[in-house]
Amino acid sequence: MAVEFVGIDPDTDRDHCPTVWADPEAQEILLQGWKPDAATQTTCEATSPAHGPVPGTEAIIRLPARMIPMIREACDAVERTHLR
Repeated sequence: MAVEFVGIDPDTDRDHCPTVWADPEAQEILLQGWKPDAATQTTCEATSPAHGPVPGTEAIIRLPARMIPMIREACDAVERTHLR
């Protein structure tokens, strides 16, 4: 797996560091973020049509909007590989 580091939250305190990676080979984006509180988790699960609780193998994470450029960059990296 050739994972490419894309970026880390520019306002990180290094103990809480949302991060973005791209894996062009697998055509996946990897995200590290904050876990939501229980109320947010419940709201997300309730507002997703035909979707129940989030399985134990998946997670809802929070990322600050300031990381959107990094997420776009990761999407572009994965998409470029797909277009080859």
